[in-house]
Amino acid sequence: MPTRPSRPSVLVGAVLAPTLALLLALVAPVAPARAAGPSYVALGDSYSSGVGTRSYLDDGTSCQRSTYAYPRLIAAAKGYSLNFQACSGATTGTVTSRQLGALSSTTRYVTISVGGNDAGFADVLTECAQPGWASDCNGAIDRAQAFVSGTLPGRLATLFSSIRSRASAARVVVVGYPRIFMGEDCNAATFFSPSEETRLNQTADQLNARLASAAAARGFGFANPTSRFVGHAVCDDVEWINGLSNPVSESYHPNRAGHRDGYAPLVSPLL
Repeated sequence: MPTRPSRPSVLVGAVLAPTLALLLALVAPVAPARAAGPSYVALGDSYSSGVGTRSYLDDGTSCQRSTYAYPRLIAAAKGYSLNFQACSGATTGTVTSRQLGALSSTTRYVTISVGGNDAGFADVLTECAQPGWASDCNGAIDRAQAFVSGTLPGRLATLFSSIRSRASAARVVVVGYPRIFMGEDCNAATFFSPSEETRLNQTADQLNARLASAAAARGFGFANPTSRFVGHAVCDDVEWINGLSNPVSESYHPNRAGHRDGYAPLVSPLL
């Protein structure tokens, strides 16, 4: 029969086992901590926060930031450390007062979409969506275009100067707005005429031109989504932009495909 260990041997083993385990833990190689990726700050309005994708982060704000928004997709693909500041409803003023604090001398990359809310584009769309006899669509467009030409350039110049002063070494990309319409209205509850859709698209083009000019003046890049979204406007066979939606805040914003297949491949090579 096997001999039974003596009681002293059992006691010694009981004492030495945890000590040996501790020694092994101390000498075992430790995996190096993974370094944080380059700092990327995403500024701007709902076109950057991801409104239209119908899924939003529970971050304690009403900004409607989405994991499906192009800044999140780009940061994940490139391994960047994202500071997601973009917020629904943002204007040049609120970007300055609420978002620029995220920038610093260590910021490597910045994207920003801004200007549409300054020009009141949501109100213009609301006006033009009504029947012609009940709205002043052309008047609303005229006022927006006058603002984009006369007032917005100064606001952009001030904002972009502030971005550069705070993030002096960053690569900055200004991101434009797509044409929303394709010439026909397939939504039963809206009344956009072909001529109104043409003028609204022209306003988007005008806004992009001002954004591109202001970006170039500061040495920033500009991502123009116009050509990439052709064939994917509201009422196209494959929509990358929502038509009239429920809730209404989702309307006339890029959907998940618009961010994934439209914006992300356009902006990513510039960062």
